[in-house]
Amino acid sequence: MATTHDPVSPAPLILTADEELLAQLLPLAAAADVVPVTAHDPLAALATWSRAPAVLVGADLAEAVARIAPDRRRHVYVVAHRTVPDELFRTALHIGAEQVVDLQRSAAWLVELLADLTERQPARGRVIGVIGGSGGAGATTFACALGQWAAAHDDTVLLDCDPQGPGLDRMLGLERTDGFRWDALCQTTGRLSARALREALPRRGRLGVLSWYAEARPQSLQAFAVREALSAARRGHRTVVVDLPRSPDRLVDELAARCDRLVLLVRGGVPGVSSTARMRAQLRRPPRHRGGPPGARRCRRPRWSTR
Repeated sequence: MATTHDPVSPAPLILTADEELLAQLLPLAAAADVVPVTAHDPLAALATWSRAPAVLVGADLAEAVARIAPDRRRHVYVVAHRTVPDELFRTALHIGAEQVVDLQRSAAWLVELLADLTERQPARGRVIGVIGGSGGAGATTFACALGQWAAAHDDTVLLDCDPQGPGLDRMLGLERTDGFRWDALCQTTGRLSARALREALPRRGRLGVLSWYAEARPQSLQAFAVREALSAARRGHRTVVVDLPRSPDRLVDELAARCDRLVLLVRGGVPGVSSTARMRAQLRRPPRHRGGPPGARRCRRPRWSTR
């Protein structure tokens, strides 16, 4: 027996005959915004085994799966919701499972795993930060132009990370379009799925915009909200353009460190060049804050472009 699912978006496979375990796994899949395929018979699951982005094998069927010896593949996990016996680890090795998951301790981790594996783009989304070396350099205008150019080729999102700026949605004529804004995101907690972000944003064609309500602009960004939005944007779009504020702030340092490329806009003249040089020196320093989701510490030093 299997649930229906969207063939365009491969669904994870849950293989268990333990109804209690299944009752615990299905809400976790819902929290990850995925609809899994479920199977009670290992033989019936073979057709789905190789296509699913992740396979969760219940401890009750682990030995039965080992006996039929399905093809070895990545992202297979044996899941138990009671005490994990030592023999289960040996069986997991025969299946080729990456881990034995204790559901009582690892529910939140499993939600993130399912969301990441089902949302992942064929290639990791590229993040381009845009910042003005001095006031009036045109960084916001350039960010809008860059976002529109990228959206002509693939799914793109613009993140307005400058609360004091004009607003990217207003610049693009989307200020009256219904959709998600920072104001709402800063009041939420928990993981943000890529699909939820993509479907909730004001958009035009393949370009989505995360900006502010013009009449209720906060004075600063919330670090947790920025990290979640950037992570979800990167998982769900091929290109992410971030309009960065010029104000010195450790969150700005962190955002710059998460970018694959930084574009620094320069005004012609001695004052503009001098200010830009100071800005570049500031952003080349190691970020003073390395919080955020696992993997943030592995961020590469961003490449620079100066315009």
